[in-house]
Amino acid sequence: MHAHKQPFYKLLKISANSINFTFKRLLKAFLDEANGFVVIQEDSHQESLKYPSVWLRDNCYCNACFQPMSKSRIHNWDEFDVNVKAEHLQVNVDTKQIIIDWSDKHHSVYDLKWLKERAFNEKYQQDYLKNFYRPQTQHWPGSDFKRVVQLFKFNDIMNDNNALRLWLECLATYGVAIIKEAPNEKTVVRQLGNRVGFLKRTTYGEEFIVQAKADAKNVAYLSDALPPHTDLPYYEYKPGCNLLHCMVQSKSTGGYNLLVDAFHIADRMKAEHTKDYKILLSTLVDWNDIGSENDRVFHNIWRAPVIVLDNEGNYMRINHSTPQRDSHFSVPIDKVLPWYEAYRKFVRLARSDAITFKTSPGDVLTFNNLRLLHGRTGYNDTDENVRYIVGGYLDWDIIYSKLRVLKTTTR
Repeated sequence: MHAHKQPFYKLLKISANSINFTFKRLLKAFLDEANGFVVIQEDSHQESLKYPSVWLRDNCYCNACFQPMSKSRIHNWDEFDVNVKAEHLQVNVDTKQIIIDWSDKHHSVYDLKWLKERAFNEKYQQDYLKNFYRPQTQHWPGSDFKRVVQLFKFNDIMNDNNALRLWLECLATYGVAIIKEAPNEKTVVRQLGNRVGFLKRTTYGEEFIVQAKADAKNVAYLSDALPPHTDLPYYEYKPGCNLLHCMVQSKSTGGYNLLVDAFHIADRMKAEHTKDYKILLSTLVDWNDIGSENDRVFHNIWRAPVIVLDNEGNYMRINHSTPQRDSHFSVPIDKVLPWYEAYRKFVRLARSDAITFKTSPGDVLTFNNLRLLHGRTGYNDTDENVRYIVGGYLDWDIIYSKLRVLKTTTR
């Protein structure tokens, strides 16, 4: 091709019965009418990308179909033709755009970069799902705790978006991270919550104090040992992430934190006790919490299995708290004993894998409440030897939202 002829080829147009065209040997596209696809190949070394015509038409982002400020589809779907056809195709190599005239008389323009980010092939989709939608979790035994837990400084997280992003990525991947050098202020948990988005309010408020109380209405407010558990399994929308700020630590031999990656325990149940694993997946358990807080009386109930999967078969949440398991057990009578036997194996595996460590004043222990079991060893509580923890919760919707914003604005 001679240089003086190149402008003639900047815009090419083909009809639906055309077979193929190549532009500067860089961009190749054609209409696959039989299957309702538009096929694009950027160069001969790359895999061709197929796009269903109906999806392309539905995702036209012209001003008549898409509102850019809200980033929302606005075309009238009541009149949408799911059998719409691409009648003419154009490629502009200078702007790297695909231009389509549709059978419903509409005209659409698509950026190649935008199309590649939404390609219908496994590599592109898995990259989006595992790296942008939600980071892929990595499960760990207690022996790996020192390897997976990462330490962050409070001031770094509050002032540096890169530190904030790394903290949230650790929480999403490993389910745990520890923030050091927080000031001795009761507002630390709220400051962290506001840095990400906002705290989740529960029956116990937006922030709560974990300390021994003479009139305790919750077992967490005792100085006795607290076995590994998840918080609030009786909530359909259980808080996603715990923030526990240690302001005063017990000087007794107790008061140690316990942590277990229950996703790892579920992996072991699936591999070593398959029948019991399936029972814990399928048996609905009644979880409850009855009481009052700040003169508000409550009676919370949620029925869910110990191990909950999402639609893709991935772990969604773990429910486990012996004090919050209701005496109502709404299952067929012949299912009761098998469930208890399966549950006993799960609890014993978790207890044997629990790691222990002790936070110090200024530490904020953060962990995934849908995934990790947490607890503590008992301690002696006296006027001279107290343990004072300020807690709060973040929802994973809020964490993932902030993480995606940070991924698009920091590198």
